[in-house]
Amino acid sequence: MNLVTARQLAEEFSLDLVEISPTAQPPVCKLIDYSHYKYEQDIKARESRRNQAHTTVKEIKLRPKITDHDMNIKLRQAAGFLEQGHRVKVTISFKGREHTRPELGQRLIARTVHALTHVGTPESMPNGDSRSMTMLILPLQRHPS
Repeated sequence: MNLVTARQLAEEFSLDLVEISPTAQPPVCKLIDYSHYKYEQDIKARESRRNQAHTTVKEIKLRPKITDHDMNIKLRQAAGFLEQGHRVKVTISFKGREHTRPELGQRLIARTVHALTHVGTPESMPNGDSRSMTMLILPLQRHPS
């Protein structure tokens, strides 16, 4: 129908004339209550946000001179975080003259990655400045059986 008739019809029923597909030939319009339509869209958007899986980043902080027992505790915590589906950020901080020996941090990162291969994969190689080194480990994708 033509535009004038559609507007009269919309006014008669107290509805809004909304253009659905402007590129179609002729353009497609709909008679709807626009405020109710927006309300329903907001509810759908809110519902989809509620059902989303929220991932968080957990962090474990290490030092180059960490003892084996403390390292095992940190690895156990990181493995638990990864099993829960969280990402784990591994931070190695250097103090004093430790920053002159970045290979100690590299060894610690390699040990961490090796210990967590059964629950996670590294997202990128470690990066950082002279005072710290960071790396992000992602959880493995679990396929429901």
